[in-house]
Amino acid sequence: MRDFHQPTRSAARAMNAMVTTSQPSSTLAGIEMLKAGGNALDAAIAAVAVQCVTEPGSTGIGGDCFCLYKPANGPLVALNGSGRAPAAANAAWYADQGITKLETTSPHTVTVPGAVDAWETLLRDHGTKSLEDCLQAAIGYAENGFAVHDRASLDWQLSVDKLSIDEAAKRIMLKGGGAPKEGTVYRQPELAATLRKIAKGGRNAFYTGEVAEDLVSHLRSKGGLHTLDDFANNTPEYVNPIMTDYKGYQVYECPPNGVGIIALLMLNMWEGFQQPDDPLDITRLHRMAEVSRLGIRDRNAFVADPNMADVPQDLLLSKGYAERLRGLIDDTRAMPDLPPPGLDKNGDTVYLCVVDKDGNACSFINSTFHGFGSGIVGPKTGVILQNRGWGFTLEQGHPNAIQGGKRPAHTIIPGMLMKDGEAVMPFGVMGGNYQPVGHTWVLSNMIDYGMDPQAAIALPRVLSYGGKLELETTIGPAMASQLRAMGHDCEYLVRPHGGGQAIWIDRKEGVLTGGSETRKDGLALGY
Repeated sequence: MRDFHQPTRSAARAMNAMVTTSQPSSTLAGIEMLKAGGNALDAAIAAVAVQCVTEPGSTGIGGDCFCLYKPANGPLVALNGSGRAPAAANAAWYADQGITKLETTSPHTVTVPGAVDAWETLLRDHGTKSLEDCLQAAIGYAENGFAVHDRASLDWQLSVDKLSIDEAAKRIMLKGGGAPKEGTVYRQPELAATLRKIAKGGRNAFYTGEVAEDLVSHLRSKGGLHTLDDFANNTPEYVNPIMTDYKGYQVYECPPNGVGIIALLMLNMWEGFQQPDDPLDITRLHRMAEVSRLGIRDRNAFVADPNMADVPQDLLLSKGYAERLRGLIDDTRAMPDLPPPGLDKNGDTVYLCVVDKDGNACSFINSTFHGFGSGIVGPKTGVILQNRGWGFTLEQGHPNAIQGGKRPAHTIIPGMLMKDGEAVMPFGVMGGNYQPVGHTWVLSNMIDYGMDPQAAIALPRVLSYGGKLELETTIGPAMASQLRAMGHDCEYLVRPHGGGQAIWIDRKEGVLTGGSETRKDGLALGY
């Protein structure tokens, strides 16, 4: 039972169905879709479409998505809805142009958005409602306006400089010259018109015709290599989910080009540790930092589009490899240097989840990557374009080197916890580089410490990245001092690590228990 003296909130509980997202408007849209007879997948699409309007710093129809869907009476389905680099892109071309680094606001970081195509594919194959049905709430918010929430406003304010670079972004996203404050009403008529076209014409209305022409012409005016064919040829891909066992549960992720495989590697490392009594014990925080360093090292070395590169999946999923990595971790001090990756080869995103009355479970993530993506917006369409191409490297010969038609290494990862062939919990943790760390942390909080989803998500977080151990302010100065003494270079964050949502399915009791990120604006709601 939670400590009611603490300034937290209870997990949401319900008996029939539940939706949990990082935006109240999105959660409501999902619940309304369920009440209208839609299934978990219909509700997920309706909810995420609303977030593409009301949480524009985190997601949009100009982004990508991944989905894990477990029908009540069927196998787990995984869909990769990430887009590809323009056909003309290759590392040699960038070298010839003297481009040695991809900037987050460059048109060269814009890959073809995959989300809309994936939404239509999922609804066609597994939904009960049309794409038009699922877009109605989003159209209403774009057309009539929405009340800006606190975290959405903060993210907007922190992106003013980025949104001021592109003339269309400045005009459409910074009305009046600045970011909207919390509690103000914001309208996006250009985006509303685009959503209406998609509702009527489906994916073709986005990837061909006026919408695609607006986006391609704007990108090319900035030096982008995109063509109308690049957009028209986009296709999502059903993939085989990957899995590891964690203490009797099966944890499923989407395979590369996403980093779900790194979450599984981290869980395999984590499984061998004896957990201390206190979930915020300094040793546990130190171990998490070291596990994240090793996992991110391997992510940077190996994760790429498996259709165009050799990704050593067997190595990264090996319990033996994880054990050897775990053996490198000293509980008393940080590793001064990391060994080479694969040391023994021879031996700003939204996540949401839905469970419906029939037991179908959907784990869904949709993103434009950095806050407001590339900061490039279609002048006529109001579409914010992602900057997923920043995930490529320009190093020729690297598995993740940019190449035409290739998908970049991707940070967004939906998760699904299962046992005995049934879904136990759709879950996800947002936050760019933090996501595989967050999957490990939240699952351990629940399985090792018996926390409910809300408590597990709310527990303070750390991430070792770029030579720094990034701390949330809930990690106090005394603990930071201890971590520094162990060799970590600690710094406090302006914004906390990501977000997260989860719904635990108790089949014996017939109860759903949901948690939604206190670091964001949303909530879990069921009936």
